[in-house]
Order: sequence, then C-alpha cells, then structure tokens
Amino acid sequence: MNKQLIECVPNISEGRDLNKINAIANVVKTIEGVKLLDVDPGKATNRTVITFVGEPKNVIEAAFRLIKKASELIDMSTHKGEHPRFGATDVCPLVPIANISMEETAEFARQLGKRVGDELGISGYFYENAATSSERKNLATVRSGEYEGLKEKLSNPNWKPDFGPSTYNQQITTSGVTAISARDFLIAYNVNLNSTSTRRANAIAFDIRENGRVKTVNGKNVLDKNGNPERIPGKLKAVKGIGWYIEEYGIAQISYNLTNISITAMHEAFYETDLAATERGLRVTGSELVGLVPLKAMLDAADFYLKKQERSLGISESEKIKIAIKSLGLDDLKPFHQQERIIEYVMNSNADKKLIDLTIKNFAEETASESMAPGGGSIAAYVGVLGVSLGTMVANLSAHKTGWDEEWEYFSDWAVKGQKYKNELLFLVDEDTNAFNKIIDGFRMPKTNPEEIEARKKAIEDATKYATEIPFKVMQTAHNSIEVMLEMMKTGIQNSLSDAGVGVLCAKTAVTGAYFNVRINAKDIKDRKFAEDIIAKAEDIYQKTIVLENEMMAIINAKI
Repeated sequence: MNKQLIECVPNISEGRDLNKINAIANVVKTIEGVKLLDVDPGKATNRTVITFVGEPKNVIEAAFRLIKKASELIDMSTHKGEHPRFGATDVCPLVPIANISMEETAEFARQLGKRVGDELGISGYFYENAATSSERKNLATVRSGEYEGLKEKLSNPNWKPDFGPSTYNQQITTSGVTAISARDFLIAYNVNLNSTSTRRANAIAFDIRENGRVKTVNGKNVLDKNGNPERIPGKLKAVKGIGWYIEEYGIAQISYNLTNISITAMHEAFYETDLAATERGLRVTGSELVGLVPLKAMLDAADFYLKKQERSLGISESEKIKIAIKSLGLDDLKPFHQQERIIEYVMNSNADKKLIDLTIKNFAEETASESMAPGGGSIAAYVGVLGVSLGTMVANLSAHKTGWDEEWEYFSDWAVKGQKYKNELLFLVDEDTNAFNKIIDGFRMPKTNPEEIEARKKAIEDATKYATEIPFKVMQTAHNSIEVMLEMMKTGIQNSLSDAGVGVLCAKTAVTGAYFNVRINAKDIKDRKFAEDIIAKAEDIYQKTIVLENEMMAIINAKI
C-alpha cells in the first residue's frame, strides 16, 4: 500500500564547470516521480554530489540517464582533483528509504549496473551490499589505483569488472569506470553544547564515536606490538565524530556522521551525547540536522522518548514529529521545517491532493457534487477510519489515566494496533476512487481494430476485479479493527464505553457499505469463479461482523 522509496547519491567527477554539472543533474528531472533534492559541487575535489529520490524503477532510470550524460560531458583523461576517483560517474550508491529492504535495493543496484554495462558499454564494480564478493565490499579497495591505474587493473583477472567490457578500451579512457552499490542511509548530524570549547566538544566526541580515542599513559601514546597507537573505543558503533566551534552560532558542536542508522539511530547518538556531556559538566541544548532525514528516523526518535515518558506510542504521525523535533531540540538554532527536511514529505509536496487531505467540509462538498467519485466505497472506508479512531482514542486515554501507570504499555500496544488499522483504511479511502477511475480509463480506450478491442476488454475486466478487491479489503480491515473497540470496552476507561460503541457501529457501517460495493462491482466481472469466490468471502465477513455488533450491544446493555 505504501510507496517504496530509494535515494540515489551519484558522485560525478566534475566540480568546477557549472554548465556541465547542471546539464548532468537536470537529467534527473526528466523522469516523472523522481525528485532532485540536492546538487553539491566541490571545486578543490573537482567532484559533485547529486542527491535524488523516488520509487525504485524511476530512480534506476534517472541514474542510468545521469551516468550516460556524465560519460558524454566528462573526459576522465583530463580530470584532476583531490578526491580519489576512477570514473565520470565515480560512485552511484542506492539507499533504501521507505518500505524496501536492503536486499531489494541491492537487486536494483545490480539491474542498474547491467544496463550501464550492456547499453552504455561502461564497465564497473558492485560494492558494499551489492558486492559480488567480500573482497569487493570496501569502496577504497575497489577504487584502488584510481583512474590512472585502470589499464593495469583490468589486465588482472582478479579485477575483472562486474559489468561492462572486461578489457581496457577507448570508452574506458574517457568515461573511466563506475562503482554501484546499495548502502545504508548516512545522516550528518550536529549536537549543540552550552559551551564554546572545541576541546570539551572533542572530548565528548571521543567518548561517543566508534573509533574512540588514542590510549595514553602520563601524556604519552600507548603503542601495540606493531608500533601503532592503541585506542579506547567509544560507546556507539557506526558513528564518526569530531568537536568544533561554529562562529555563526557562537557555540561548540559535536559533528557526527551516522554511517548506519539501523545500527546507531539519530536519537541514540543524541541521548548518549547528552549523558556524556552531563558527566563532563556541560549541557546539550539541542541538535542540528544537515540535509534530509527519512521519516522513520523521526518516528523512531519519537517512540524512544515516548517510551522514556511511559506514554502511548499509538498517537498520530504529526504528533510524533512534533515530539521528535522537541526531544532532539532540532529547532534550537533555527526553525525546523519538516516539509523541507523529511524525505517522504519533500516527495509528496507536489503530489496530487488526496481526498484524505481535504477538510471535513470540503470532503462532504466533494461527495455531494455531481461527480461520481468519491462514492459509497470511499465513504465506507472513511467511516471505518472514524470508527477505529474512536477505539484508538479510548486506548490512548486509558494509557494516560492516573493510577493505571503500570498498564500504559498494554494500552499503548492497542493504540498502535488502532493506528495501523486507521492508516490502512485511510489509504483505501483514495484507492477506492482510484479503482473506479481505472474502470473509466478502460472504457475510454480505443476500439478501432480487433487488437484494441481485446486490449480494452482485458483492461476493463482487470479494473473491475480491482474495483471489487478494494472494497473487500475495506471489509476485512474494518471488521478486524473492531477488536480494538471491543477490547477497550472490556478493559479501557469505562466512561468512554459509548465512544468505543460508536466506533463499532462505524466499523459495522464500513463493512456493510463495502459489502454493497463488492456485490455491485462483482456482477460485471466476466470471470464468474473469481466473482463468486469474492462474494462468498464478503458474505462471511459481513455475517461475522453482525456477531461482533451484537457482542458490543450486549456489553453496552450490561454496563450502562
């Protein structure tokens, strides 16, 4: 139901010619559904970092076109710069952002590499999570020898490219080779101190970062048997850090790179830094996010602090974002504009308005208009949203009730369940209308020859099946959501008994209304076995929902 999102961060070997840089970066904008987030050129390194995000297939197409354009505009035989490099598009990492695993992202990386090799004739290597062997996981190893060493490298059987030509040729002379990977999201994150001391900030950074500090005795470094300085590791893995003074703000900060937020999350770095600062007589006043952050990182931060406060986790996304901003002090130095800083929100900023984004009044007016959509299916789904929202409200009230502190987690779990049902039903509000529109699109298809007629018939049949499956999904979800209301009627705040009861009635209405839509849409399906099966399943859910409604009435009558 939720979109998969990946980020792509290609580094091109050009940081000085803005015309070339923009020509390469702007290729990304030609792909619908992909958003160009950032273009960061560096003159000394002669290198530009480009960042864009979107659904996987669209991102792969944008990355392919970018690599192609870079190979056309950048001649590696004349390139000079301070940063290690071996190609016009030097590296092209893919980063999972939302609703996609690292394994899936790595598979997309391999698909991109195959296209680059087959269609562009550009050779390259897979590294990190897309690597074909353990020896090729490390980028520094893969890129060793840089561009100048490519001729010798490709003559070595151990360094045969993972994609593209395996021998040095004219294409490689100009474009070099490209390294493609799937890697974890990296967050650049600064923690603010009530101090101007870089030395104090560094001391805290050494406490926290994985690499820690050099071990000393009487002011002298302690060496290991190989003559290298021994180190005392810091508290957190996958964290790099250093202290510095920021003249613009007049404070010292600890600047972190969180290289794998699945190992050390943003809120963990903040929390441990706060503890370390307190031990050293300093105070953390807030933090600063550099660049963008995935939504999950913000929600995880909110959940972390809600648990610390023994508060329910089953609250709305917008409330969680507020808690994350305040808990981490992200607005300490300047306002934190979530629509500009959270990747998923940036992606949705130009998206078409959804029904669920309308005000209650506008939703009602849109429904009452002469347009056929939204219709009964979307309304049924929204009534289901209201029902489970009431059940979730009772769970949250119960989690926060004075004297029930030991049970907060129990009610929090039910509130989280309620939020999950609510979000599924919110999706279905718009998807029911989208399903109806697919049928209309099918009827509008041309029918001037036998092939077009057959394609039109298939499109209408497929769309009608989908338009039947969506209200069936509404039935399933609304029926299942009743468990929240019934449990709250039994164990939650009894003053809210009627609220949970109304929630059950709303869910029953959602099931009934969606049941009508399943039946009316199924009658037009040519595949009668499919139609009869889904109607039978819908009838079963409908009858089970009546039983639950009766259970609710029995509780009401017994307790009121």
